[in-house]
Amino acid sequence: MRLTRPMLALAGAAAALALTGCGSDGDGEAAVPETATGSLEHLAAEAKCEPDMQTDADTIRQALCGKGDERYVLATFATDRGQREWINTAKDYGGYYLVGRKWVAVGHEDVVADLRGRLGGVLEQGTRHGGGSHPAGHGGHGG
Repeated sequence: MRLTRPMLALAGAAAALALTGCGSDGDGEAAVPETATGSLEHLAAEAKCEPDMQTDADTIRQALCGKGDERYVLATFATDRGQREWINTAKDYGGYYLVGRKWVAVGHEDVVADLRGRLGGVLEQGTRHGGGSHPAGHGGHGG
């Protein structure tokens, strides 16, 4: 199955919107292990997750992990380029991303910070939107 860019963007947007919110302040400075590699199943085992597969395609494999407020999306990619394109598109919807080679975990800030202690990786943050700086009904553009 070939996933198009809009389909990947939709999957990323849904993941980010479903899992983002106000993050909690955590120290996030615990010892970070070497970044994990491997299949989605291997990464899920390292993260102590029983993956609920959502997408199983040639270019991307995506699963839900965790329960309640500890839920996150774990995705693996066939190529580095495919991964970066997915992240760049998904980051437009906000959220927190733990990024490794050909994989990403998306969830609340404290959840991905905790995962970093098991999987390593680099934390990235999506674009923040809102904040009430514009009057209601104003699109944020000068005029």
